[in-house]
Amino acid sequence: MLAAALTLALVANDAPQEDHWPAWRGPFGTGVARSAAPLSWSDEQNVVWKVDIPGRGHSTPVVWGSKLFLTTAVPLEDPPGATEDPPEGGRGRGRGGFRTVPLVRSAFLVMCLDRNTGEVLWERVAKEDTPHEGYHRAYGSHASYSPVTDGERLYASFGSFGIYCYDLDGKLLWEKDLGVRMEMRNQFGEGAAPVLHGDALIQVFDHEGDSVVVALDARNGEERWRTGRDEPSTWSTPLITEVDGEWQIVVAGTTRVRSYDLATGKVLWECAGLGFNVIPAVQRHEGAVLVMSGYRGNNMMAIQLGGEGDLTGTEAILWSTKRGNPYTASSVLHQGLLYTVTDRGQISCWDATTGAENYVEERLPRGSQIKASPVAAGEHLYVPTERGDVHVVKLGFEPEIVATNTLEEQSFIASPVIVEGKLYLRSGTHLFCIADGEEEEGE
Repeated sequence: MLAAALTLALVANDAPQEDHWPAWRGPFGTGVARSAAPLSWSDEQNVVWKVDIPGRGHSTPVVWGSKLFLTTAVPLEDPPGATEDPPEGGRGRGRGGFRTVPLVRSAFLVMCLDRNTGEVLWERVAKEDTPHEGYHRAYGSHASYSPVTDGERLYASFGSFGIYCYDLDGKLLWEKDLGVRMEMRNQFGEGAAPVLHGDALIQVFDHEGDSVVVALDARNGEERWRTGRDEPSTWSTPLITEVDGEWQIVVAGTTRVRSYDLATGKVLWECAGLGFNVIPAVQRHEGAVLVMSGYRGNNMMAIQLGGEGDLTGTEAILWSTKRGNPYTASSVLHQGLLYTVTDRGQISCWDATTGAENYVEERLPRGSQIKASPVAAGEHLYVPTERGDVHVVKLGFEPEIVATNTLEEQSFIASPVIVEGKLYLRSGTHLFCIADGEEEEGE
């Protein structure tokens, strides 16, 4: 377990000897697993089980013990009229820029599977409703917020359609509609994951309307505070971290990166410098936060923690770069090295302390297009692609490709999960469990 300042406090009682994946970016919030993972697999090799997942959802699963949790949205009625299948690679314009999906009444579903067998242990309909707007027809869904768990409760966010808290056996403990109906840029869809520290649950709502960050009491769903944000649409998952004995929430945004007092929601400091459509999650390395964007005005910055007020253009910005910045995928921080991948399949590696380049914008094989975030396990980085590949890259100062493993007719938008040597991959249609020593697919 990392020191308290680096854990993000996503799960306060996560014991060091236990292997869980309690939140989207793993046990440390860095995209790093505790155990190694298989290096090779295919449809015929090392697949322990494969399960159909109903509906559509791009949320990354979370794991506690033998239970795996995920969310999805299942249409309850046929769409009005025929629609085209999403084009491969994802460009399909309609009203709202990229939305051509019909708006039909849907069930927002929370599922629990036995991670060893793939058996569905329980599923709950959190809500039935008709969405008020669509999503990017290739990359979006109405279930793109990854859940989070503390080992006692599971928190599943559907954003505009509420946050739902269950015990790990599926009993609904509380639900909360925060009264926000998000208006996302170009109707790209929602998806910034909630974060958890002790009994505080944080959800950011950055959109084209009145953006806010909200803190809830994780025990009962009661709202503790709500702070307005001068921000357009973003999808970045915030960081909860400790600075000088106090807990704060660092939220990346187009207008400003801001840090809020966890107890009150008061702005502690802010810093301009990121571009539009901020998506990658905030990371912490030593005494600085790492924030990045890969769209118009792209930038990556290391901002020293401990400051106050407006830090723009000050010495608090330890380093910055406009090369190799990820647009969609979040970074991986492993043993002082920061790894990023671009949507077009370029991989980069920096010294996280100094910003020195180890390698930048090296091309991954097979014309890779990437939306999922990579994860690190053992000595390797796992990079999923839209075409069903997962590139296995040696961690270190050179971009050595160890393997490229393919599951046919699959596409990965959700990020990998690795627990006790098993790799869990969620595609647009299925959930796979990969482990060494399996000669053929299990039932």
